[in-house]
Amino acid sequence: MNSEDDVEATVAKIDQLVPHSARVWNYWLGGKDNFQSDRQVGDQFADLYPDITVVARSSRGFLTRAVTFLAAECGVRQFLDIGTGLPTVDNTHQVAQAAAPEARIVYVDNDPMVLAHARALLTGTPQGATEYLDADLHDPGKILELAGRTTLDFSKPVGLILMNILGHVSDLAEAQSIVARLVGALPSGSYLVTADGTNVLDKEAFEEAIGVWNANAPLSYHLRTPEELSTFLTGLEVVEPGLVPCARWRPRAHAALEDLREVDEFGAVARKP
Repeated sequence: MNSEDDVEATVAKIDQLVPHSARVWNYWLGGKDNFQSDRQVGDQFADLYPDITVVARSSRGFLTRAVTFLAAECGVRQFLDIGTGLPTVDNTHQVAQAAAPEARIVYVDNDPMVLAHARALLTGTPQGATEYLDADLHDPGKILELAGRTTLDFSKPVGLILMNILGHVSDLAEAQSIVARLVGALPSGSYLVTADGTNVLDKEAFEEAIGVWNANAPLSYHLRTPEELSTFLTGLEVVEPGLVPCARWRPRAHAALEDLREVDEFGAVARKP
């Protein structure tokens, strides 16, 4: 069975009536790997909070700029991307290996559709490595064990990427513990790249839309204040301009005006001393 057959077999086993965050996010980014249930919830969400598509694009732009910064300016050659989501454009390995073809990337997710698509569609450079692990954010020990066994060398700096995944951990203390466990296993010179939804710019509309999501999807999401998100950066050296709306993190000079709009998605890059 080839990789395309693997994807088709996996999709056939998925309950298409239950929306999933990775597929809804794919829909908001203009992708095609989603079902009617995902589009329905995605449209209901967007009716209440139209800027969700701006949030999705802003988040993806921030990820692209952050990974480029780490690979091109900081010399990071290893990346651990947890909560990969479905392949779209400017995926982590593509951005990192464009700057450093020898870069090694490990993607982590526990959704079978995400993993099937990733293995079929995401291929890296011959000089580098791209690996996909089936593991859960709630088990950081397993993630670290598998990533270190297959692809990453934890004696050298790693770029840890936690994009829009910590909001799925309802308890802030648990989310803080997960980040601390992951960052604690990385050597000096490693970086954390993180972003999540906030509730300070369009509080009522975004929270109402999140309520629709949580009523329809099996995996809830929880907006947090920038102050709460900043606790994930404790003990790290936060790179300028700090924890800011994603569009404000080192925007490119040629960015479209819409891409510079500030929406409720704050991100930061921080270095482990």
